[in-house]
Amino acid sequence: MSVRNRYVLEDIADDSWRMFRIISEFVDGFEDLGDITKGVTIFGSAREAAGSKYYDAARKTANILAKKGYTIITGGGGGIMEAGNRGAFDAGKRSVGLNIELPFEQKPNKYAQTQIGFRYFFARKVMFLKYANGFVVFPGGFGTLDELFEAMTMIQTHKVKPFPVALYGKKYWAGMVEWIKDSLLEHGAISTGDLNLFKIVDTPEDAVKHILGKKKK
Repeated sequence: MSVRNRYVLEDIADDSWRMFRIISEFVDGFEDLGDITKGVTIFGSAREAAGSKYYDAARKTANILAKKGYTIITGGGGGIMEAGNRGAFDAGKRSVGLNIELPFEQKPNKYAQTQIGFRYFFARKVMFLKYANGFVVFPGGFGTLDELFEAMTMIQTHKVKPFPVALYGKKYWAGMVEWIKDSLLEHGAISTGDLNLFKIVDTPEDAVKHILGKKKK
């Protein structure tokens, strides 16, 4: 892949016909996922090794939710994404992988029954939001944070119906939550009620309880 072709926004500016590719990604997503009535999106690092505590927790969380009738939706790659799809696979239930073209790291895992490929992050994130009744967010990097904060922004600004967001791993997320309270809240950049947009959990059972107990209306 050339350097030029890696920069998606430059491609859009140079080649307006690429708008048809963008439209097609929305159309494909709506057509392939339109039958989902109950979904939970699981996010987390692609670098999480199989057998790690977070991988196993994501797998178990997905397994429980799948058995309760939820379609598991992930980014379709390895690590936590694979664990989510694998948990549903273990239960004999459907799961979805929304893959993204990247120059490194992202390859489809073998456990998602429905795989959809995307080039554009924004189209992919619409699918995560549109078909999910809740998010379970495991430890991850910039991509995971992007997905988390976009979801909270959409809920905060009433662009989507409120839905539960569980942050898995108290130790991992503690520093971020402290920063949110000590910097954003203290500075007045968010309201006290915004702290209720998410809940920290430390077990698959608590993650499931939060999803089931605070359903998207």
